[in-house]
Amino acid sequence: MAAKTLTGTVTSDASDKTITVTVTSRETHPIYRKQYTVTRKYAAHDEKNEAKQGDLVSIVATRPVSRRKSFTLDQVLEKARGTIELKDDMPTSQTEGEA
Repeated sequence: MAAKTLTGTVTSDASDKTITVTVTSRETHPIYRKQYTVTRKYAAHDEKNEAKQGDLVSIVATRPVSRRKSFTLDQVLEKARGTIELKDDMPTSQTEGEA
């Protein structure tokens, strides 16, 4: 039997040798026949710490590595193009009435 393979986006790489992968899928309700989006998060083992936040990755099921990790990183399909960080401290300009 082939191992279960999932494709998703890395949402966190803060832990050492661990990434959190968010997998989004579309499912159909059994009674109402409406489609809806289901989002699941998986913890995956990343031995070389090669996946970064925002990367599109493929993970494969394996024997449990720890209590939460039953997946390992198979390959990085697409690297993240970059992130946009908003500045918290915006410089305040003096108004014309103050002096």
